[in-house]
Amino acid sequence: MKNAKKIILLLVAIALLAILLIPSINPLLDDSGKKAATAKLQETFGGLFGGSGSLTLPNVFSALAVVLLMWLVSKVICWLLKALNKNTGRRSSVLSLFASLAKFFCFIAGAVWALGILGVNLTGIFASLGIVSLIIGFGAQSLIEDAVTGIFIIFEGQYQVGDIIVLDDFRGTVKHIGLRTTRIEDTGGNLKIVNNSDIRNLQNRSRNNSVAVCDLSISYSASIEEVEKILQKTFPEMYERNKDIFLSAPRYMGVEALGESSVVVRIVVDVAEENFFIGYRTLNREVKLMCDRNGIEIPFNQIVVHQAK
Repeated sequence: MKNAKKIILLLVAIALLAILLIPSINPLLDDSGKKAATAKLQETFGGLFGGSGSLTLPNVFSALAVVLLMWLVSKVICWLLKALNKNTGRRSSVLSLFASLAKFFCFIAGAVWALGILGVNLTGIFASLGIVSLIIGFGAQSLIEDAVTGIFIIFEGQYQVGDIIVLDDFRGTVKHIGLRTTRIEDTGGNLKIVNNSDIRNLQNRSRNNSVAVCDLSISYSASIEEVEKILQKTFPEMYERNKDIFLSAPRYMGVEALGESSVVVRIVVDVAEENFFIGYRTLNREVKLMCDRNGIEIPFNQIVVHQAK
Protein backbone atom coordinates (compact mmCIF):
# COMPACT_ATOMS: atom_id res chain seq x y z
CA MET A 1 0.00 0.00 0.00
CA LYS A 2 2.79 2.39 0.90
CA ASN A 3 4.66 1.71 -2.37
CA ALA A 4 1.43 2.13 -4.34
CA LYS A 5 0.94 5.59 -2.84
CA LYS A 6 4.49 6.54 -3.80
CA ILE A 7 3.95 5.37 -7.39
CA ILE A 8 0.67 7.30 -7.65
CA LEU A 9 2.33 10.42 -6.26
CA LEU A 10 5.18 10.06 -8.73
CA LEU A 11 2.79 9.67 -11.67
CA VAL A 12 0.82 12.74 -10.60
CA ALA A 13 4.04 14.74 -10.26
CA ILE A 14 5.20 13.64 -13.72
CA ALA A 15 1.82 14.55 -15.24
CA LEU A 16 1.90 17.98 -13.58
CA LEU A 17 5.48 18.52 -14.73
CA ALA A 18 4.48 17.60 -18.29
CA ILE A 19 1.67 20.19 -18.22
CA LEU A 20 4.07 22.84 -16.95
CA LEU A 21 6.84 22.00 -19.41
CA ILE A 22 4.56 21.54 -22.47
CA PRO A 23 2.43 24.70 -22.65
CA SER A 24 0.54 23.42 -25.70
CA ILE A 25 -1.35 20.94 -23.47
CA ASN A 26 -1.90 23.38 -20.59
CA PRO A 27 -5.67 24.02 -20.32
CA LEU A 28 -5.15 27.20 -18.27
CA LEU A 29 -3.43 29.12 -21.13
CA ASP A 30 -4.81 30.64 -24.31
CA ASP A 31 -2.84 30.67 -27.57
CA SER A 32 -0.87 33.80 -26.72
CA GLY A 33 -0.16 32.53 -23.25
CA LYS A 34 1.07 29.21 -24.62
CA LYS A 35 3.46 31.01 -26.97
CA ALA A 36 4.76 33.21 -24.14
CA ALA A 37 5.15 30.22 -21.83
CA THR A 38 7.02 28.29 -24.52
CA ALA A 39 9.38 31.19 -25.07
CA LYS A 40 9.96 31.56 -21.36
CA LEU A 41 10.65 27.84 -20.90
CA GLN A 42 13.15 27.92 -23.76
CA GLU A 43 14.85 30.88 -22.10
CA THR A 44 14.75 29.25 -18.66
CA PHE A 45 16.07 25.81 -19.53
CA GLY A 46 18.43 27.18 -22.15
CA GLY A 47 20.28 29.57 -19.89
CA LEU A 48 19.18 28.34 -16.47
CA PHE A 49 19.59 31.58 -14.50
CA GLY A 50 19.85 33.87 -17.50
CA GLY A 51 17.28 36.36 -18.68
CA SER A 52 15.11 38.87 -16.95
CA GLY A 53 12.16 37.74 -14.91
CA SER A 54 8.92 39.13 -13.64
CA LEU A 55 5.80 37.91 -11.91
CA THR A 56 3.85 36.86 -15.01
CA LEU A 57 1.81 33.72 -15.55
CA PRO A 58 4.41 32.10 -17.90
CA ASN A 59 7.17 32.88 -15.40
CA VAL A 60 5.12 31.42 -12.54
CA PHE A 61 4.55 28.23 -14.57
CA SER A 62 8.27 28.07 -15.33
CA ALA A 63 9.16 28.52 -11.66
CA LEU A 64 6.68 25.79 -10.64
CA ALA A 65 8.15 23.50 -13.30
CA VAL A 66 11.64 24.08 -11.91
CA VAL A 67 10.55 23.38 -8.31
CA LEU A 68 8.74 20.21 -9.37
CA LEU A 69 11.66 19.10 -11.49
CA MET A 70 14.13 19.45 -8.61
CA TRP A 71 11.71 17.63 -6.30
CA LEU A 72 11.53 14.75 -8.77
CA VAL A 73 15.32 14.72 -9.09
CA SER A 74 15.70 14.44 -5.30
CA LYS A 75 13.10 11.62 -5.19
CA VAL A 76 14.83 9.68 -7.98
CA ILE A 77 18.20 10.05 -6.25
CA CYS A 78 16.76 8.86 -2.93
CA TRP A 79 15.07 5.85 -4.56
CA LEU A 80 18.28 4.92 -6.39
CA LEU A 81 20.23 5.12 -3.13
CA LYS A 82 17.57 3.01 -1.42
CA ALA A 83 17.87 0.40 -4.19
CA LEU A 84 21.63 0.25 -3.58
CA ASN A 85 21.08 -0.33 0.13
CA LYS A 86 21.98 -3.91 1.10
CA ASN A 87 20.92 -3.44 4.75
CA THR A 88 24.51 -3.42 5.97
CA GLY A 89 25.14 -0.95 8.74
CA ARG A 90 27.88 1.22 7.22
CA ARG A 91 26.41 1.24 3.71
CA SER A 92 22.98 2.16 5.06
CA SER A 93 24.49 4.99 7.09
CA VAL A 94 26.46 6.44 4.17
CA LEU A 95 23.54 6.17 1.75
CA SER A 96 21.24 7.74 4.33
CA LEU A 97 23.61 10.71 4.63
CA PHE A 98 23.88 11.06 0.84
CA ALA A 99 20.08 11.03 0.56
CA SER A 100 19.86 13.89 3.05
CA LEU A 101 22.52 15.82 1.12
CA ALA A 102 20.63 15.27 -2.15
CA LYS A 103 17.38 16.58 -0.66
CA PHE A 104 19.14 19.61 0.80
CA PHE A 105 20.99 20.62 -2.39
CA CYS A 106 17.99 19.97 -4.64
CA PHE A 107 15.88 22.21 -2.40
CA ILE A 108 18.45 25.01 -2.45
CA ALA A 109 19.04 24.73 -6.21
CA GLY A 110 15.31 24.65 -6.95
CA ALA A 111 14.59 27.66 -4.72
CA VAL A 112 17.41 29.78 -6.18
CA TRP A 113 16.51 28.79 -9.74
CA ALA A 114 12.79 29.55 -9.27
CA LEU A 115 13.46 32.90 -7.60
CA GLY A 116 15.76 33.85 -10.46
CA ILE A 117 12.99 33.09 -12.97
CA LEU A 118 10.57 35.30 -11.06
CA GLY A 119 13.00 38.19 -11.23
CA VAL A 120 14.31 38.17 -7.67
CA ASN A 121 17.75 39.79 -7.66
CA LEU A 122 19.60 37.24 -5.55
CA THR A 123 22.97 38.80 -6.30
CA GLY A 124 21.80 42.10 -4.86
CA ILE A 125 20.40 40.37 -1.76
CA PHE A 126 23.64 38.56 -1.06
CA ALA A 127 25.66 41.69 -1.72
CA SER A 128 23.56 43.88 0.57
CA LEU A 129 23.23 41.43 3.47
CA GLY A 130 26.59 39.78 3.19
CA ILE A 131 27.20 36.05 3.36
CA VAL A 132 28.15 36.06 7.05
CA SER A 133 25.13 38.05 8.20
CA LEU A 134 22.83 35.84 6.09
CA ILE A 135 24.26 32.67 7.67
CA ILE A 136 23.88 34.04 11.19
CA GLY A 137 20.44 35.49 10.44
CA PHE A 138 19.01 32.18 9.28
CA GLY A 139 20.67 30.18 12.02
CA ALA A 140 22.83 28.27 9.56
CA GLN A 141 25.61 28.05 12.12
CA SER A 142 23.70 25.31 13.95
CA LEU A 143 22.87 23.64 10.63
CA ILE A 144 26.53 23.53 9.63
CA GLU A 145 27.50 22.17 13.03
CA ASP A 146 24.90 19.39 12.74
CA ALA A 147 25.98 18.56 9.18
CA VAL A 148 29.70 18.42 10.00
CA THR A 149 29.02 16.27 13.08
CA GLY A 150 26.87 13.92 10.98
CA ILE A 151 29.68 13.47 8.47
CA PHE A 152 32.18 12.68 11.23
CA ILE A 153 29.73 10.22 12.82
CA ILE A 154 29.48 8.30 9.54
CA PHE A 155 33.13 8.22 8.56
CA GLU A 156 34.50 7.65 12.05
CA GLY A 157 32.01 4.78 12.48
CA GLN A 158 30.77 5.92 15.90
CA TYR A 159 27.48 4.17 15.13
CA GLN A 160 25.60 2.99 12.06
CA VAL A 161 22.05 2.35 10.96
CA GLY A 162 20.85 -0.76 12.79
CA ASP A 163 23.14 -0.30 15.82
CA ILE A 164 21.64 -0.29 19.30
CA ILE A 165 22.84 2.72 21.27
CA VAL A 166 22.15 4.24 24.67
CA LEU A 167 21.89 8.03 24.66
CA ASP A 168 21.31 9.57 28.08
CA ASP A 169 18.49 7.35 29.43
CA PHE A 170 17.14 6.34 26.01
CA ARG A 171 18.04 2.94 24.56
CA GLY A 172 17.06 2.16 20.98
CA THR A 173 17.98 1.16 17.45
CA VAL A 174 19.37 3.72 15.01
CA LYS A 175 16.84 3.97 12.19
CA HIS A 176 18.21 6.88 10.19
CA ILE A 177 21.28 9.12 10.12
CA GLY A 178 20.57 12.33 8.25
CA LEU A 179 22.46 15.49 7.48
CA ARG A 180 21.04 17.22 10.58
CA THR A 181 19.46 14.59 12.81
CA THR A 182 19.62 10.97 13.93
CA ARG A 183 16.43 8.96 14.54
CA ILE A 184 16.44 6.30 17.29
CA GLU A 185 13.56 3.92 18.02
CA ASP A 186 13.17 1.95 21.25
CA THR A 187 11.51 -1.44 21.73
CA GLY A 188 8.16 0.23 22.40
CA GLY A 189 8.17 2.00 19.04
CA ASN A 190 8.92 5.42 20.57
CA LEU A 191 10.99 7.58 18.23
CA LYS A 192 13.65 9.97 19.48
CA ILE A 193 15.01 12.57 17.04
CA VAL A 194 18.28 14.18 18.09
CA ASN A 195 20.37 16.87 16.40
CA ASN A 196 23.73 15.35 15.44
CA SER A 197 25.62 18.09 17.30
CA ASP A 198 23.76 17.18 20.52
CA ILE A 199 24.88 13.54 20.50
CA ARG A 200 27.51 13.10 23.20
CA ASN A 201 28.53 10.39 25.67
CA LEU A 202 26.63 7.61 23.93
CA GLN A 203 27.08 3.87 24.34
CA ASN A 204 27.17 1.67 21.24
CA ARG A 205 25.85 -1.67 22.46
CA SER A 206 26.12 -3.47 19.09
CA ARG A 207 29.89 -3.80 18.85
CA ASN A 208 30.01 -6.90 21.10
CA ASN A 209 27.56 -9.53 22.27
CA SER A 210 25.72 -8.82 25.51
CA VAL A 211 25.45 -11.00 28.59
CA ALA A 212 22.17 -11.81 30.34
CA VAL A 213 22.67 -12.39 34.09
CA CYS A 214 20.64 -14.40 36.56
CA ASP A 215 21.50 -14.31 40.28
CA LEU A 216 20.04 -17.41 41.94
CA SER A 217 19.48 -17.43 45.71
CA ILE A 218 19.62 -20.88 47.34
CA SER A 219 19.14 -21.96 50.91
CA TYR A 220 22.13 -22.28 53.25
CA SER A 221 20.98 -25.82 53.93
CA ALA A 222 21.42 -26.80 50.29
CA SER A 223 24.70 -28.34 49.09
CA ILE A 224 26.54 -25.93 46.79
CA GLU A 225 28.36 -28.83 45.14
CA GLU A 226 25.10 -30.61 44.33
CA VAL A 227 23.60 -27.41 42.92
CA GLU A 228 26.69 -26.87 40.76
CA LYS A 229 26.43 -30.42 39.36
CA ILE A 230 22.76 -29.89 38.49
CA LEU A 231 23.56 -26.58 36.81
CA GLN A 232 26.33 -28.05 34.66
CA LYS A 233 24.07 -30.93 33.65
CA THR A 234 21.14 -28.66 32.79
CA PHE A 235 22.97 -25.92 30.86
CA PRO A 236 23.23 -27.85 27.54
CA GLU A 237 19.50 -28.61 27.69
CA MET A 238 18.73 -24.92 28.25
CA TYR A 239 20.79 -24.02 25.21
CA GLU A 240 19.11 -26.62 22.98
CA ARG A 241 15.66 -25.28 23.90
CA ASN A 242 16.62 -21.64 23.27
CA LYS A 243 19.09 -21.67 20.38
CA ASP A 244 17.19 -18.83 18.73
CA ILE A 245 17.97 -16.58 21.73
CA PHE A 246 21.09 -17.93 23.44
CA LEU A 247 24.37 -17.71 21.51
CA SER A 248 25.98 -20.36 23.71
CA ALA A 249 25.19 -22.56 26.69
CA PRO A 250 24.74 -20.70 30.00
CA ARG A 251 27.80 -20.51 32.26
CA TYR A 252 28.17 -20.80 36.02
CA MET A 253 30.29 -17.93 37.38
CA GLY A 254 30.45 -18.98 41.04
CA VAL A 255 29.18 -17.69 44.39
CA GLU A 256 28.29 -14.02 44.00
CA ALA A 257 27.35 -13.23 47.61
CA LEU A 258 26.59 -14.70 51.02
CA GLY A 259 23.30 -13.03 51.88
CA GLU A 260 21.42 -12.78 55.16
CA SER A 261 19.19 -15.75 54.34
CA SER A 262 20.63 -17.27 51.17
CA VAL A 263 23.70 -18.00 49.09
CA VAL A 264 23.65 -16.13 45.78
CA VAL A 265 25.19 -17.83 42.73
CA ARG A 266 25.54 -16.16 39.36
CA ILE A 267 24.59 -17.66 35.97
CA VAL A 268 25.22 -15.85 32.67
CA VAL A 269 24.56 -16.48 28.99
CA ASP A 270 25.70 -14.72 25.81
CA VAL A 271 22.96 -13.08 23.74
CA ALA A 272 22.82 -10.61 20.88
CA GLU A 273 22.14 -7.06 22.04
CA GLU A 274 18.76 -6.97 20.33
CA ASN A 275 17.78 -10.08 22.34
CA PHE A 276 19.09 -8.77 25.67
CA PHE A 277 15.76 -8.37 27.46
CA ILE A 278 14.15 -11.55 26.14
CA GLY A 279 17.38 -13.42 26.91
CA TYR A 280 17.32 -12.12 30.49
CA ARG A 281 13.70 -13.22 30.97
CA THR A 282 14.26 -16.60 29.30
CA LEU A 283 17.28 -17.37 31.47
CA ASN A 284 15.33 -16.54 34.63
CA ARG A 285 12.50 -18.83 33.52
CA GLU A 286 14.83 -21.72 32.73
CA VAL A 287 16.60 -21.42 36.09
CA LYS A 288 13.27 -21.37 37.97
CA LEU A 289 12.06 -24.48 36.12
CA MET A 290 15.37 -26.21 36.87
CA CYS A 291 14.96 -25.47 40.60
CA ASP A 292 11.38 -26.81 40.57
CA ARG A 293 12.39 -30.04 38.83
CA ASN A 294 15.34 -30.73 41.14
CA GLY A 295 13.89 -29.61 44.47
CA ILE A 296 16.27 -26.66 44.91
CA GLU A 297 14.79 -24.29 47.48
CA ILE A 298 14.75 -20.58 46.66
CA PRO A 299 14.41 -18.76 50.01
CA PHE A 300 11.97 -15.87 50.32
CA ASN A 301 11.43 -13.32 53.03
CA GLN A 302 9.08 -14.38 55.79
CA ILE A 303 7.32 -12.30 58.41
CA VAL A 304 7.06 -13.72 61.95
CA VAL A 305 4.20 -12.27 64.01
CA HIS A 306 4.38 -12.46 67.81
CA GLN A 307 1.02 -12.20 69.56
CA ALA A 308 1.18 -10.34 72.84
CA LYS A 309 -0.19 -12.19 75.87
